Amino acid sequence: MSEESAPKPPLAAIAAALRRIREAAGMTLTELARRAGVAKSTLSQLESGQGNPSLETLWALCGALGVPVSSLLDPPRPRVQVIRAGDGVGTVVAAEADYRAILLAACPPTARRDIYRIDAEPGRGRRSDPHMPGAVEHVVLMTGRALVGLTDDPVELAPGDYVVYPGDLPHLFEALDPGTQAVLLQDLT
Repeated sequence: MSEESAPKPPLAAIAAALRRIREAAGMTLTELARRAGVAKSTLSQLESGQGNPSLETLWALCGALGVPVSSLLDPPRPRVQVIRAGDGVGTVVAAEADYRAILLAACPPTARRDIYRIDAEPGRGRRSDPHMPGAVEHVVLMTGRALVGLTDDPVELAPGDYVVYPGDLPHLFEALDPGTQAVLLQDLT
């Protein structure tokens, strides 16, 4: 690959992230340059979106800031995220029940917790096989009524009720009223 066709680093994103992280750490340009062993003029150029930083320079700066290099390349997530009713990251529909699980938030791989909004209608309930050992499910009913929990001993929930049960045993969610909705937190850690 020629130098001209080599991918260029996203300088504007790196510049903004570097400045944001440095300021959040309470460091001056001079202090960060000293700790990283980088010329202050080089750091100043980087923060203004100029230059072509080497990976070694980025490693040195991130090492001095105590953050991974990926923090300069991955844009920060908003502090507040809104998912409007009817939206979600993805929807899973049950084959044998009028049951939809709308993924609202998938946590990072190290956390293994996902949050869903459940939309269900009366009829055949959603029966789930056991998940991995140690799995736990938390349900808060928002509207309607439902039988929720372990298949052999479900509890009836009304709006505002909460139930937690082992997700590594057979379990179910059966709507008793039209328009039943719930929030499900699935903890697979």
